[in-house]
Amino acid sequence: MGDKDGQLQGTGAQETPPADTPDAAWDAGDHAGPGVEIASLRFLRRLVTGLTAVMIAGMVILIALFVTRFPSNDTALPDAITLPDGTTATAFTVGSGWYAVVTGDDRILIYDRNTGDLRQTVRIKTETD
Repeated sequence: MGDKDGQLQGTGAQETPPADTPDAAWDAGDHAGPGVEIASLRFLRRLVTGLTAVMIAGMVILIALFVTRFPSNDTALPDAITLPDGTTATAFTVGSGWYAVVTGDDRILIYDRNTGDLRQTVRIKTETD
């Protein structure tokens, strides 16, 4: 009727998991013992490894695109720009054959890139004008 541990034989009582086996592995039906990998853990390990590889490849591609797509600074800037008296520069931009300076008194001064001569002055209308 009973065995030496006090459990009833033939009653369908569950055996208790060994002390060195995680309960989750035991409950999942993996009674092969320690060192045997559960299928779902194997899948998760491969999934994490694959996603890590994809992330690393993506970062390498992004860095390569930044290096190859951003143009180098080939724009030759003028050594000095002579502004009219009393003006201060607030912005600067370069075009093909010209560069422009936006001044604090709401004007755009357009200079020739080769000679440095003032080509054109554009007055910007403001709300107070």
